[in-house]
Amino acid sequence: MRTKTINLAVPEDLLNEVDKVAQDEYRTRSELLREALRRYVLRKQFITLTASLQKQAKDKGFKPEDVDRIVAADRRARK
Repeated sequence: MRTKTINLAVPEDLLNEVDKVAQDEYRTRSELLREALRRYVLRKQFITLTASLQKQAKDKGFKPEDVDRIVAADRRARK
């Protein structure tokens, strides 16, 4: 994977915490920050997907209590 170098301004106290965590986990600062960014992006995608699915369920009139019934019916159909 190609990488690009970026400049990032971070408060010194936060950078000290990042460095401590990186040291505790035997990683470089860059490895730790790459993972943090990956997790942030995945979390954002998950939140967007969840909101979309909730809207679809609401539009179709599904309620939270319908989930177990729908999942069980789908599992039965797959057998």
